[in-house]
Amino acid sequence: MTAKFTPRVFSGMQPSGDLHLGNYLGAMKRWVDMQNAGTHETVYCMVDLHAITVWQDPAALARSTRELCAGFIAAGIDPEKSILINQSQVPEHAQLAWIFNCVARMGWMGRMTQWKDKAGKNAEAASLGLFAYPALMAADILIYHATHVPVGEDQKQHLELTRDIAAKFNHDYGVDFFPITEPVIEGAATRVMNLRDGTKKMSKSDPSDMTRINMTDDADTIARKIKKAKTDPDPLPDNLGGLDARPEARNLVNIWAALAETTPEAVVEANAGKLFGYFKQDLAEIAVEKLAPIAEEMARLMQDEGEIDRILARGADRARALSAPVLEETYRIVGMVGR
Repeated sequence: MTAKFTPRVFSGMQPSGDLHLGNYLGAMKRWVDMQNAGTHETVYCMVDLHAITVWQDPAALARSTRELCAGFIAAGIDPEKSILINQSQVPEHAQLAWIFNCVARMGWMGRMTQWKDKAGKNAEAASLGLFAYPALMAADILIYHATHVPVGEDQKQHLELTRDIAAKFNHDYGVDFFPITEPVIEGAATRVMNLRDGTKKMSKSDPSDMTRINMTDDADTIARKIKKAKTDPDPLPDNLGGLDARPEARNLVNIWAALAETTPEAVVEANAGKLFGYFKQDLAEIAVEKLAPIAEEMARLMQDEGEIDRILARGADRARALSAPVLEETYRIVGMVGR
């Protein structure tokens, strides 16, 4: 990557409702750390255009978008330090996506694992948006010339596509205009698992609410879910290798490490020999201390939806100061006139 690109982080999350611990530890907490490190400019986005690749109830989508914004802020994302937006309010995202639709190849899109998983055997009935949305994801990132994107394992393939699109555009037009964005994958609990089945990812779609900690849960609910989380009868080992065949135990150790900002190795070392009944009591206290204030702040913010909308409008103005020049130069490179 050349030195001309300002170090800038972009990441986004779909406003699908029911935020949970996996969203916080796997994404939001890391975004806050990047914001506060001060080494990169940070742009964080509610990707509502991505959300409508499958049908959404309009009222539910509007509420989920505001709730996600409240969750971002409650988790520590500062709208003054970071640019905080919902995607649909910055039209350059969609405009650049069309250019990228013309750069990306059908074969690239067809190989996307998430397309295969979501469309399944009924691909003919899936929306064109669902097929093409990796090009919009690339536009989300590259409209800001983002140099780094924090991603989970399930998004690595889409970031590779973003890199491919940037490289092909640069090659096709003989320019060095779009950065080859780097992934950032780190943290003890980037993949938070189900509290009742440590082999499954924590998800809002599980029918049992006891499988996850919601970001709106109060202190008593958080503590109860941690204490009732599935474990096994054996005490904690004195090294991390002793958890290799114990997915539920390993999940709780990872959660402790992420909440306490330490390592899984340090958690095991400090708790070696402890039975999980006692371990879960201690973990519940840590979780309540970290998470209950977030739920309280989210509830407070959601009492004033107008203020949330004003925050997003200010964010869109700041975002467009970055995105409009990138789109204008892209059009010039491609050969579009009249600007």
